Amino acid sequence: MDFLPVFMNLKGEKCLIVGGGKVAVRKASVLLQAGAMVRIVAPQLNESFDLPTGSEHIAECFQASHLDGMALVIAATDDAIVNEQVSREAKQRNIPVNVVDNPNLCTFIMPAILDRSPLLVAFSTGGASPVLARLLRGKLETLIPQAYGRLVAFAERFRDTVKQRIAVPSQRRIFWEDVLDGAVAEKVFSGDEHTAEAMLLDLLEHPKAQADGEVYLVGAGPGDPDLLTFRALRLMQKADVVLYDNLVSESILDMTRRDAQRIFVGKRRGNHTLPQEEINDLLVRLAKEGKRVLRLKGGDPFIFGRGGEEIEKLAEHKINFQVVPGITAASGVSTYAGIPLTHRDHAQSCIFVTGHLKDGTMELDWDLLARPKQTIVVYMGLHGLAILCSQLVSHGLPATTPIAIIQQGTTQNQRAICGTLVTLPQDPNVAQLQAPTLIIVGGVVSLREKLAWFKPSASLL
Repeated sequence: MDFLPVFMNLKGEKCLIVGGGKVAVRKASVLLQAGAMVRIVAPQLNESFDLPTGSEHIAECFQASHLDGMALVIAATDDAIVNEQVSREAKQRNIPVNVVDNPNLCTFIMPAILDRSPLLVAFSTGGASPVLARLLRGKLETLIPQAYGRLVAFAERFRDTVKQRIAVPSQRRIFWEDVLDGAVAEKVFSGDEHTAEAMLLDLLEHPKAQADGEVYLVGAGPGDPDLLTFRALRLMQKADVVLYDNLVSESILDMTRRDAQRIFVGKRRGNHTLPQEEINDLLVRLAKEGKRVLRLKGGDPFIFGRGGEEIEKLAEHKINFQVVPGITAASGVSTYAGIPLTHRDHAQSCIFVTGHLKDGTMELDWDLLARPKQTIVVYMGLHGLAILCSQLVSHGLPATTPIAIIQQGTTQNQRAICGTLVTLPQDPNVAQLQAPTLIIVGGVVSLREKLAWFKPSASLL
């Protein structure tokens, strides 16, 4: 983070605005809404400047003495020298200072604000693009209606009561989540706070002995966080514990609840942090402790993700679970690489296989794979590439059949290497690829040069 987001209490505090134009009046209005006492210093005010009620104007050029007793200062002049002076003098006095449109002179920045008092949402780009921050605020305007302000005020009324009745913080958090995302909240939104209050008090009078544990088996997709589903995001924010694989990107993991316990259970080639059976047992144990457990998997949990094995164990122990599908690598990576899996001129069918080596061999139905007009997608096949290509050729596919191997598809580290069944295993660039990779075999690969649309930062070969 370039700036730490904080909310300041300025009620009754003196704040200084240096400048007499339209920008200055906007900043003064925001400070006044926060309850500040605003003083505006400028030789003269813009003719269109309506002095905000509650503020005072001092018709002088800025002097260091104007900072005396100020809790905060904003420089909004069109004079760079004056702005630099305000910044320098304020910093010497440890007074928070903002210089409009000049982040380098600021100790704080003004965000775009979505006001649903007492709920406030602030958006900032660190001064890089204030227009983008305002656009993002506009997008959330429709998602967070005014009624959320009433819901916050309603929750505040009962905060101490709930804290006294439910001493354990984790149980209290679950109680509030049930209230704020359920029938009680709906009553507040509809204006029936009397019924909402009765419902909340009834929940306090008849609490569950222990919250029911639950497991969320969620597909995180192939890597790009934008490909997550809304349902996945919602459950990621509810979980108390997160069990995640090495295929889950850091940017996706950061979207889980910050206070959730994180447990890495990933499997890398030749190194399994936890055997699958122990992962299954851990899911059961955590759920029986009343925790909401997020099992976060790359791609889709039911496509080479062992999701079926995990929920089979949960079902045996009568553990509640939900499964959220994710975009599997075959679909996401091929799309970002510009390779359609089916095409009327090249492939009328598509088959997914795993390329894991066992005792140095790849045990696949080669006769089934080596059919014409078919796309083959191989998961986890990087180390068996040479075997894959030679077997496909020996079972009937032409040596000139196009093939592509894609590294870390859908991310900025995506890298694709194309060739034929004969040339690709000999390409020295293949040795530089890093897992996870996906292999696509078939005529559709020939379309990549024409259809590739995603331009990541990593170079494409």
